[in-house]
Amino acid sequence: MNEDMPWVIGLTDEEIQELRSKKQELTQYGKEKIRELMMNQEPYPDEMFEEAERRERSNRVLERYNDFYNTEVSGLTWGTHITPEFQQAMALECMLDALRCENLNHEFDMVQTADINALIEGLYQQGKDFLQKSETVMKEAQGHTRTDLDAL
Repeated sequence: MNEDMPWVIGLTDEEIQELRSKKQELTQYGKEKIRELMMNQEPYPDEMFEEAERRERSNRVLERYNDFYNTEVSGLTWGTHITPEFQQAMALECMLDALRCENLNHEFDMVQTADINALIEGLYQQGKDFLQKSETVMKEAQGHTRTDLDAL
C-alpha cells in the first residue's frame, strides 16, 4: 500500500486509516457548509448576470451609435460646413438609430432613459480614453524626439 503512496511512508495502517477517516469528515463538513451558504445566499449570481447583460447591451448600443455616426460623417463631402446644431441633430439621429436596432424585437415608441444615459456614459468614457491615449502618444513622441509638443 505504501509503495503506491510514497507520501505516507513511515505511517502505520491504523494512522493511514485515521487520516482517511478525517479526510472524509472534512469533505463532508465542507459539502454541508457549501450547501448552507448556497441556501442562505442572496441571488448574487442573478445580479451578476443582469449586470453583465446590461454592460453588453450598453456596449452594443455604443458600437452601433459609432457605426451610424461614422457612416453619417463619412457621407459628408470634404470641406462641408457643418454647424454645431447639425452635429447635435446628427448625434441624436444616430442615437435613435442605434436604439431602434437594439429594440427591433420590441415595439419602439418610447426610449428608456437608462439606455440614453448608458450611451452618454459610454461616449464620455470613449472620449476620455481617446484623450488619455492621445496624451500618452504625445508624451512618448516628445520623449523620443526631444522636441516641443507644438513641433509635432
